[in-house]
Amino acid sequence: MPLPDPTRRYPITLPDGTDHAGTVFLNQAIENQRFQAGDYSYASDFDPPTDWAARLAPYLFPFSEETLHIGKFCQIAHGVRFITASANHESRGISSFPFPVFDPTGMRGYQPDTRDTVIGHDVWIGYGALILPGAEIGSGCIIGAGSVVRGRIPPYSIVTGNPAQVARPRFDAETTAQLLDLAWWDWPPEQIAEAEPALLSGDIATLRALRPG
Repeated sequence: MPLPDPTRRYPITLPDGTDHAGTVFLNQAIENQRFQAGDYSYASDFDPPTDWAARLAPYLFPFSEETLHIGKFCQIAHGVRFITASANHESRGISSFPFPVFDPTGMRGYQPDTRDTVIGHDVWIGYGALILPGAEIGSGCIIGAGSVVRGRIPPYSIVTGNPAQVARPRFDAETTAQLLDLAWWDWPPEQIAEAEPALLSGDIATLRALRPG
């Protein structure tokens, strides 16, 4: 079966033939240039917003210095929020009160935290998870519902809790290395479609055999 059209805003068609407005391919729905998403990465919401960028990353303003980068084939559930660096206050002084933001002449240059948030490829972020400023989530991770994620998460980890911790790796180190080397998300769409049974069943030998030459 071919992959869905990556240029569609609404990639799911309901049985009555209408588009499912609650699921969007992010790079077709996001207009904030500080928010970057790869092909086939989608978000779902039971209350679909007009502005998906503002719903998912409410502190990522057009004038923010950081970026939110999401790879390909990521899956983002209802209630997920990316709390990006613009949300942070300065905490190294006596007060954390953000005095400069109330000065129209000084607000633009005041951002104590400028770290990017980076999500790898094929990451599933579960219902209501919070991704904190500067988080780096490796490819193939699964983020449990309600998790509060900060820092660097190794590829192909299952992460749960608040603060989120690695519950276990999804695969052994050798398999993880093979999967990262295969980088199937970068293959041509027709070859990813051919590899779909292997991807769904965990058949790494077949996946290796299908790797583009």
